[in-house]
Amino acid sequence: MAISKSAKIKAEMDKVKAKITEQQTKLKELEQRHREAENEEIVDIVRGMSISLADLPALLQTMKGGALGQSVPKPEEIPEKEESAE
Repeated sequence: MAISKSAKIKAEMDKVKAKITEQQTKLKELEQRHREAENEEIVDIVRGMSISLADLPALLQTMKGGALGQSVPKPEEIPEKEESAE
């Protein structure tokens, strides 16, 4: 007996739903990897600042409050140094 039109459509719907679920899982994994990469970058930056763990909260609070009338520039606001041709 031939497969009905509605059964074909239902089968296609099931395939699409499976693909959506697969893509949602992949998206969640990518979001997690992105978060981990950002956290690693933050840790590398903080470690490069040679600030003690005890002083870090106070420094971050100071930066957050905009103390001293200064703000921390965003990376895109910092002019890049031109490499000299040697």
